[in-house]
Amino acid sequence: MEIGFIGLGKMGFPMARRLIEAGHKLTVFDTQKAAMDRLVALGARAGASPKDIADEVETVMASLPSLQASLDVATGKGGVIEGKRVKRFIDLSTVGSQMAVKIHDLLAKKNIVQIDSPVSGGVAGAEKGTLAVMVSGPRADFEAVKAALGVIGKVFFIGEKPGSGQTMKLANNFLSATAMVATCEAVVMGVKSGLDPAVMIDVINAGSGMSTASRDKFPRSVLPRSFDYGFATGLMVKDVRLAVEEMRSLGLSMEVAEAAGRLWETIIREQGAESDFTEAIKPIEKAAGVIVGGAKGSHAAK
Repeated sequence: MEIGFIGLGKMGFPMARRLIEAGHKLTVFDTQKAAMDRLVALGARAGASPKDIADEVETVMASLPSLQASLDVATGKGGVIEGKRVKRFIDLSTVGSQMAVKIHDLLAKKNIVQIDSPVSGGVAGAEKGTLAVMVSGPRADFEAVKAALGVIGKVFFIGEKPGSGQTMKLANNFLSATAMVATCEAVVMGVKSGLDPAVMIDVINAGSGMSTASRDKFPRSVLPRSFDYGFATGLMVKDVRLAVEEMRSLGLSMEVAEAAGRLWETIIREQGAESDFTEAIKPIEKAAGVIVGGAKGSHAAK
């Protein structure tokens, strides 16, 4: 299949690479030429702009870091919307349902189908092709691209309503974000009481408190204090903000979401948007006067 791919960052690059390795013909674009060059060396063609790609292929995928980037690439000047050949735009980014509907409506005026397809599973999932791919859009167009999406992960058809895939993604990432900070608070509590954090994680993972935070993130990035899981705090905060916004728009009770949101705002303020999101534990450690990691947690200097 001929596919355009825009956005070759930490998530986009491995997804594009897997598509090339699976035999798809890719035309790629990114503002960073080095990323394009690496894929050209693997057999891709370098595009000059989103419009240039949309002039060449019927199906364009994008993996972008912000709502504005998705809107600009899809519908801005020199964007996919101006392409001569494009029939469908697959947005792998997390932009929230309201932005997805806005992009859908603008593209529809040019008879371009928007396929909302956010993904979950992080950089490791993108590398291995094990992402959860949450798709909403016209069923016929979904069937046309299902095999290609299957190269990057397990594909779930959420429904035909524009933005449905985004709602599913926000529900997932709200749970992930909440589990992360809840696990941080639980482990810090234990360390403050004198427990060994490594033993705590082993017990939690054998019990009912297990989550991806305790199963994956703590052993890999928190306990060894490498903080290198590969997902930026800024991106997690973006997803939490979008989830809270979605809940408000639906008139929902959201005590847990608001509490988690306040904590993530503290984390981004203290650690910065570019920090790894596993550094969420640092402000919690600081407030408790302990450090989690190594063979056993220790008391921080006061």
